[in-house]
Amino acid sequence: MTVSGTTDQQAVVQEIAAALKDKPGALLPILHGVQDTLGYIPSESIPDIAKALNLSRAEVHGVVSFYHYFRNTPPGKQTIHLCRAESCQSMGSKELEAHVKTSLGIDFHETTADGKFSLEPVYCLGNCACSPAMQIGNEVYGRVSTTLFDSTINELRDVL
Repeated sequence: MTVSGTTDQQAVVQEIAAALKDKPGALLPILHGVQDTLGYIPSESIPDIAKALNLSRAEVHGVVSFYHYFRNTPPGKQTIHLCRAESCQSMGSKELEAHVKTSLGIDFHETTADGKFSLEPVYCLGNCACSPAMQIGNEVYGRVSTTLFDSTINELRDVL
């Protein structure tokens, strides 16, 4: 679910923060709730979260920036998770990674200019026997070559 508009986003963030602020270690559940709802953690939400938990903005920002899972920009329509674990590396994922980045024109934690794809690293998809692996949406792909990547992305581009 994505919510558009700063006012709507603020209301969502405040609602999530109010609902979870009394949980032990509430910051991470609130951040997960915001990202699950909005697709990312808008920088405008940091003051509201900090206020709800009586933390400084720097403390909240530090947690958001520390964990690679959290995004501070809207994600693309599809997120490509590219495995960087040892098994995939031994089967050519570094070359695949270079191809993917060049092909999409983005780095990890970025979104293509057309808003269709975001690229995220992952450190195991549990598909080691079929390395290198990637996941797009709920679909896990094994033995991913540059050719398989290109054909998959081209098919997705046509429907997005």
